[in-house]
Amino acid sequence: METALPVRSVTGLAERDRPLITCLDHRTGVRQDLTAAELGEWSARVAGLLRDGCGLTPGSRVAVLLPPHWRTAAVLLGAWSVGMTVSFRPWATAGLSVLEPGGDRPYDGVLVTPERLDDWLEDVPEGLHRYLVGTGPEPLAEVPAGWLDWSVEVLRHGAAPTDRPMLHAGDAASPDGTSYAEWGSVAKVVAEQLDLRVGDRLLVDVTEHDQPLKWLLAPLSAGASVVLCTNLDPEHRDAVVAAEQITRVL
Repeated sequence: METALPVRSVTGLAERDRPLITCLDHRTGVRQDLTAAELGEWSARVAGLLRDGCGLTPGSRVAVLLPPHWRTAAVLLGAWSVGMTVSFRPWATAGLSVLEPGGDRPYDGVLVTPERLDDWLEDVPEGLHRYLVGTGPEPLAEVPAGWLDWSVEVLRHGAAPTDRPMLHAGDAASPDGTSYAEWGSVAKVVAEQLDLRVGDRLLVDVTEHDQPLKWLLAPLSAGASVVLCTNLDPEHRDAVVAAEQITRVL
């Protein structure tokens, strides 16, 4: 049964003539564009890393503490595409634990940005698959012992097939038991609330909106593209809207 999550939605957008996800730092001017085809390729490599590199299986638990970014999109879509149960923690969350709330089962893998590494260093047991995911175009200059640079490791693995019979719409996509189908339904509702339509281009201030339901799943379910803007200057927002051909602002 095919999942209702927009894991495969990137395929239908692959022929678009503009980026599916644009990451723009308004302060530094650094820009990263990713087409739908490229996002699909990276997502498949993430699936290969988790399945073949880490030996994880459908139902394995993966914790993600990353800001809105194309790499975060690839991690989430790749993990979901091979049946992982993903716990996405908001970027502002502190005091994290590798144990589920009220439970005693640790995660099987953790992906965290270097800026939030201190939240995990004292609480990560031996044997856990640990990856640092930077948001810059270059590999990380320094990686602590026991951690791996995601940008290097993900390239060691080929794409994992995502159309597998073990992936079902009723499986848990998140640790609270929310299924793939339920997340997909909520994403469509949010897209309707945001009035997102096919061909729309959504501007997202990443400091205000870090939940992937709004900046990733809802736009994908509607067939919209996204501009993720860091350090967005409110006084120059109209200029960004015009330059990026924005049709909706979150």
